[in-house]
Amino acid sequence: MTRRTMALLHQWSSRVFSVELDGAPFYFAIQEKHRGAECVPQVFRRVQQHDRCFSLLVCSSDRVKRAKFYWELKDKLLRDLSPGCDVSPMSSFLPNVKDSLIKGYFIKASPETSSPTERLLRHLTQHEPVFVCSYLTGEHGRPWTQQLWSHTGCPTMETSKNYYVVASEAPGYHPSTLNIINSDVFYSFQEACEVLKKCGDIIPEAASVLELLPSGAEARSKPDFPVIVIEGLDATGKTTLTESLRDTLGAALLRSPPQCLSPWRARFDQEPPLIRRAFYALGNYITAEQIGQEGMKTPVIVDRFWHSTAAYAIATAVSGQVCNLPAEGSEVYRWPSDLLQPSLVVVLTLDPEERKRRLRDRGQGKTEEEQELDHNQLFRLRVEEAYRRISGPACITVDAGPSADQVLQQVLLLIRGKCHL
Repeated sequence: MTRRTMALLHQWSSRVFSVELDGAPFYFAIQEKHRGAECVPQVFRRVQQHDRCFSLLVCSSDRVKRAKFYWELKDKLLRDLSPGCDVSPMSSFLPNVKDSLIKGYFIKASPETSSPTERLLRHLTQHEPVFVCSYLTGEHGRPWTQQLWSHTGCPTMETSKNYYVVASEAPGYHPSTLNIINSDVFYSFQEACEVLKKCGDIIPEAASVLELLPSGAEARSKPDFPVIVIEGLDATGKTTLTESLRDTLGAALLRSPPQCLSPWRARFDQEPPLIRRAFYALGNYITAEQIGQEGMKTPVIVDRFWHSTAAYAIATAVSGQVCNLPAEGSEVYRWPSDLLQPSLVVVLTLDPEERKRRLRDRGQGKTEEEQELDHNQLFRLRVEEAYRRISGPACITVDAGPSADQVLQQVLLLIRGKCHL
């Protein structure tokens, strides 16, 4: 058993647990001693009499393998569990402790499916890096209890351990914010590069991506000419605007992710967030290298850059209402210190219905995140708010509803005022 796993066990009774039901988190905690009457946590109020509940949390010390196993675990559970089982996302964390979040699933089984469910979970504890708990019902006023199962190879877990389940107030932040830095959003070339290096044995294509990377990503002085980044959701008019700016200003036009990564995008889009985000983060550093070269000769227009990478990642990691996002001014919104900073960032906004109409007119396939934008208004609002909160440099919002020429003229005014072109 690894040092990380032992540390998790040592602080087990201090952890808070979160189960996501219908898109909202429900929290509970545990304690070693019964301290009198306690409110039943809301997640257990939904359990029918005689149903069995289990939790499964991934605890591997290797974060790449941990992310990969968690990503594949849900499909395994849905495939191997009986049809009558409910599977919900779950996490556990130490309040206010960065990188303390571990993820897994909460399983509710009917009396008919509880035995095969338990057999499957017993098998997982013997062969996989997981903590499994079962929960016993608090009938006749007795409290709910959590039983942390014994684990092969762990001297301190030769026998199961019982805890009392108690209600817990919602924290003042979404638990996912504890693990965002250099996991969902990358803030250094080295951190993103390390993830892809560790993927070599499971993703052969990672080696080809690493060969494309610049030798280093030290913070550079700004190029001689201005660098203007155009951001925004798909179908807000970025392509039209960036091409018009290129022609009007005699500028170079670059895109992020860069064209050289196109052969591997579909492959990495299938990977868990840790690996996928590292891939796209490195794309920004390749683009930065190209900006540095072009910016010595001419102004540079960039179609998307780090703002998009970060905004989508933050909005995906943090579910629910916009208020669940990290507070404005949080370090998760800071620009990476080793990534070239643009002179101006413009984010195009558009009425949601008009944006959907433009997407339909395109008739093109959409990424998973774009599909999520279409049917999940909260996700779209979180993305837009994350764009707004990113600093160093901040985004300037421009309404893309008017004609393409009107939008172009408005952005040209911004460029002339900010970049003196």
